[in-house]
Amino acid sequence: MPFTLEIGQAAPDFNLPATDGKNYSLANFKDAKLLVVAFSCNHCPYVVGSESRMIRFANDYAPRGMKMVAINSNETDQHPMDSFDLMITRAKEKKFPWVYVRDESQEVALAYGALRTPHFYVFDAQRKLRYTGRMDNNPKNEALATTHELRDAVDAILAGRKPPMEKTNPLGCNVKWKGKENHWMPAEACDLV
Repeated sequence: MPFTLEIGQAAPDFNLPATDGKNYSLANFKDAKLLVVAFSCNHCPYVVGSESRMIRFANDYAPRGMKMVAINSNETDQHPMDSFDLMITRAKEKKFPWVYVRDESQEVALAYGALRTPHFYVFDAQRKLRYTGRMDNNPKNEALATTHELRDAVDAILAGRKPPMEKTNPLGCNVKWKGKENHWMPAEACDLV
């Protein structure tokens, strides 16, 4: 797996604007037993295919002390659907039960080593990384998913156990970095990069 945060490392802090008009940093989630940081976006077919599962996941675990923040770090010159204005629209339309923030500089994605959208990081109460990777093995089509590594990890951590798998390879589109060659590709080509 290319560079990404290692298990046991501390969550890098951030200070990013959210679709609700506020700015958020790690301090805003200090009371959470678990913090899930998800690198996400508006246009990626893997994210779009996962959104209903992400919403259920966030709602299911919120009563158990989990909080979630989704970070959109994609560049917007070639991917205008990921603009902050359209993030605001999507968050309202979908009634996202998480904080949705914009990482315009892409510094936060670099600090976390975000590889794909979606890419999940689960941090314990001390904000040490306990799981990183995918939600399950078919982000595009829930009916074909046969695993649930993200839920397995969160269940284990809440029960005081080590997750059965601490690392999986995230499945999705590459994070759309500024100045990279793959910006012209349509969303359907995400499978190929």
